Amino acid sequence: MTKTTFNVMFLCTGNSARSIIAESVLRKDGGSKFNAFSAGSQPRGEVNPFALETLAGHNYPIDGLRSKNWDEFARPGAPDLDFVFTVCDNAAGEACPVWPGQPMTAHWGVEDPAAVEGTDAEKRVAFATTLRYMKLRIAAFAALPVESLERMSLTSSLHEIGRMEGSTAAARPQAS
Repeated sequence: MTKTTFNVMFLCTGNSARSIIAESVLRKDGGSKFNAFSAGSQPRGEVNPFALETLAGHNYPIDGLRSKNWDEFARPGAPDLDFVFTVCDNAAGEACPVWPGQPMTAHWGVEDPAAVEGTDAEKRVAFATTLRYMKLRIAAFAALPVESLERMSLTSSLHEIGRMEGSTAAARPQAS
């Protein structure tokens, strides 16, 4: 790849928590190297308040975050995507639209903090944990020399990032 700015999409079914957190983290931690987006196959229509609280509490941007359908990014005029990461197991198993730009894809699944039942304190812990896992993955991704790695090597690295601590894929056997 010879680009200097890359468009990155994070997908989750509801686009209210994990994908929103990933979008915000990459916006801040990725610097000018990345444009971050998120979307869902069945968006909830609103961002989870605990996601917004967690992001703001850790000085991540929340302006402009909204729950949106992935169809917005499959239309003519949408940004050409370089990378698409699914962050929930449901989205990983769904038939995605054809994305402009023929992006590289990987699954970076983590548990859904919005599914946690319990006290608000327990929910806050779940969202903080999700933030930590996304920060680790995004730091590893942002450190890759994506502009100079050849596609096969980069694909391998992206899948490896998806198996980092907290991965929902870690418990499943890997295909050979």
